[in-house]
Amino acid sequence: THLLRPRLVGYVAVLLVMFAFSQSVAYFYVPGDLQKTAVAPGTRIRLGGLVENGSVKRGEGTTVGFVVTDTIGTVPVTYTGILPDLFREGQGVVAEGAFDQSGKLFVADTVLAKHDETYMPKDVADRLKAQGVSLGGKETIR
Repeated sequence: THLLRPRLVGYVAVLLVMFAFSQSVAYFYVPGDLQKTAVAPGTRIRLGGLVENGSVKRGEGTTVGFVVTDTIGTVPVTYTGILPDLFREGQGVVAEGAFDQSGKLFVADTVLAKHDETYMPKDVADRLKAQGVSLGGKETIR
């Protein structure tokens, strides 16, 4: 039994770590994916794409609404907070959060804008290219 106890503690520790990781995973989607795949309201995901031109609407205080697109699909997003300096229409964005109870409005708690005028996150660029979006020869962050 003196060898069983450390082994049991080790198994419990591994299970706790695995559970913690499973709770913090946020799957990545582009809007076109969401036309084919249902995501339950409240399920945490990362939504990536481009901020649709003409879609940014300022609300009360620091609340802003905008639309993320991959030119295949669109997803309306609301965010309350300070947006990154590089956030603007037509630029790459990754929003993290969940859909509201209607399943139609994405409520972001984190918004990341692309690095600069010639770079965007690799996972966003790869998914956009897979959807057939031309990025105008822009390189991606490795």
